[in-house]
Parts: sequence; structure tokens; C-alpha cells
Amino acid sequence: MKPTPCPSCQQTMVKQRFERLHHGEVILDLCFHCQGIWFDEFESVQITPGGILELFKLIHQHRDDQRLPLRDPLPCPRCNERLLHGLDVAKHGGRFNYYRCLQKHGRFTTFAQFMIEKGFVRQLTVAEIETLAARVGTVRCNGCGAPVDIRKDHACGHCRAPIAILDPAAVEQALARYQQAEIKRTTPNVEMLADAIVMREREKSQRQRERKLDTQDTIDLGDLIVSGAGMVWNLLRH
Repeated sequence: MKPTPCPSCQQTMVKQRFERLHHGEVILDLCFHCQGIWFDEFESVQITPGGILELFKLIHQHRDDQRLPLRDPLPCPRCNERLLHGLDVAKHGGRFNYYRCLQKHGRFTTFAQFMIEKGFVRQLTVAEIETLAARVGTVRCNGCGAPVDIRKDHACGHCRAPIAILDPAAVEQALARYQQAEIKRTTPNVEMLADAIVMREREKSQRQRERKLDTQDTIDLGDLIVSGAGMVWNLLRH
């Protein structure tokens, strides 16, 4: 597998495997020096809820690592063209930024911005920023690492990332949300399975009638059981 250089520090990124929705796996490229992730196109939405939890744990393990500031510009690790800075609104609230390839090879985002995107991090209110500004004055942007004078600005002047914190309540809610989603994803739905078995046998009977091999308009219960057993086995095996 071809190594992926980090768009910022150019060191080889670490490949991590996570389970993919609808079978298979997603192989992400991570740079712990810059605390960044490279997603090939659509990879960020193909990770299972359980995979997101695994990635969160991995990010948490490296929370105290020394972080290098992001360089500017950032080249695409696939085509070397300049990555375009973008802002988006997370599904669970809050804005996050990233750097995307115009040739649709993928996007680069920092650990912190990924956590905003997935709902683990909460953005500070204006009142909270003003209270913090009275104590510290300047903070480092969690999007690009640049210094932000929060006495004057409520977002990074370089990448426009908002001021955000790792809020225990937000983490707890996100963990519960992804855990429930993973349980739902991996638990067989009995009603849907039963409907699928009946539908499968109806389609089978229809094909048989069309071939004039069977003129009955009923479903054989024995066929239902055999067909259902096969579908349940395939479901449990995956």
C-alpha cells in the first residue's frame, strides 16, 4: 500500500483500519505530529459508529502529544495541488473547517475539527469567550495552531475556526449517541428479516409461475423456514 505524506509536515502518515458501513474497512491516514487526518473521498461518512468511537479513543490517547502548527499552503498528498480551505456546519451543531482537494482526492482535517464535526467538542458562547479572555487573553487555534487574541476575535483570523472546547457533557452525549447507533447497526431487525423472507419466497413463486413450473398461489412454509435459516445465517456471519 502506497504511503501517504502528511500535507503539512510531509512525514509519512500512519495507516489505521476501521470498519466500513456495509462491509469492508476504511483505511485512514493519520499524522500524530500535526494531529491531522487525511480522508480519501467519502471516507469520513463511511466509518461505522463503532469505528468513530475507536478513532475518538485513538485521538484521546495522543491528546498530550506536541503538535506542530499547520503550514500554508497545504498540498494534496495525491496530486500535490493546493488544498482549498473550507467551512461547514456539523450535523449536531457547530462549525468546523477542513482543507479539500479540488480534484476530489479527499480532504485534510485536524483532530480537533474532526471532533467538532462528530459532536464531541462544543463551541464557546460569546459570554464564555469573554470570561476566558479576561483570564488568558490569547489561545491557540484548534484548527490550524495559530495564536488567537480572543480579546479581539471570537474566531481564528487565519483559518476562521471558532473557539471550541472539549466539553464533558458534549463528549458524554456523543459517546451515547454513537454507542446506540452501533448497537442498532449490529442488532438484527426481526421484523425486517421476516418481511424479507416472505418477499423472497413470493418472488421465487412468481418466477416459478412464469416458467410454468408451479401454478399454486401459496407460499410453502417449509421453503420459508429453509430460506429464513439461510438469511439469518448470512446475517449473523457478517
